[in-house]
Amino acid sequence: MPAVLLAIVSMEAGAAVAKGIFPVLGAAGTVSLRIGFSALLLLAVIRPPLKSLQPAQWRGVVPYGLTLGLMNFMFYCAMARLPLGLAVAVGFVGPLGLALSGSRRWFDVVWVVLAGTGIALIVPWSGQGLDFLGLGFAVAGGASWALYIVLGQRAAALLPGHEAVAVGMLFAALLILPFGLADDRLSALTPPLVLLGVLTAVFSSVLPFTLEMQALKTMPTRTFSILVSLEPVVAALLGWGFLHEHLTLLQWLAVACIVVASAGATLTSRQPPALVGSE
Repeated sequence: MPAVLLAIVSMEAGAAVAKGIFPVLGAAGTVSLRIGFSALLLLAVIRPPLKSLQPAQWRGVVPYGLTLGLMNFMFYCAMARLPLGLAVAVGFVGPLGLALSGSRRWFDVVWVVLAGTGIALIVPWSGQGLDFLGLGFAVAGGASWALYIVLGQRAAALLPGHEAVAVGMLFAALLILPFGLADDRLSALTPPLVLLGVLTAVFSSVLPFTLEMQALKTMPTRTFSILVSLEPVVAALLGWGFLHEHLTLLQWLAVACIVVASAGATLTSRQPPALVGSE
């Protein structure tokens, strides 16, 4: 349990550090920096056998990696427009929908209603306040997260999990880097920003991945998924503490609804997804 909680704090701390870089590099430049360094670090540490991969393995890992890149890009675009906690909370709707897909249990309607209530509390119905485009990015990130889980399970069936992540991160970087270069803010890179990019990669990818893999060796997937459901709360607290992002009472209630819905769906679904960190 401590490993999972530390992984969650590490991941959300990395997201908070990344958001601090947004004013200089923008979302595209920051996510390019983070994914690029993550790919380099994971490839250097894990050393996947790229030359010996079979065609079937490439067909499994390439879509997984591209989806990983798209998911992170969407979440960073959402974080640029929304408070960190809300961006993460809205994104959880994707894995939640995946956990409930195909369910025929009437009680699962409760989790759908709770999640829907959370989203309804977040949406600025008056047309003022939160950014609708940011909400759209968060929803797209959540949908990508659900697809990432499905494709990740397929890739892990063809390659050891750590190798699949390392190779997938390479293709995520290949997808995202052109957007970062096109934004033309990477020219503003300085040694301190490069260091922050490395720290973001370590906190958001390398350290959480290592801790989660360690936890999954001894912890049931269902327990792991329930603990990961706390991510929106941790993100909201770190956003408040380090980014001075203050949520309203209704927004905190929305986060609580989505967290409870996610944890509840994990408890009642037959095959809870392993919600390995998204952002």
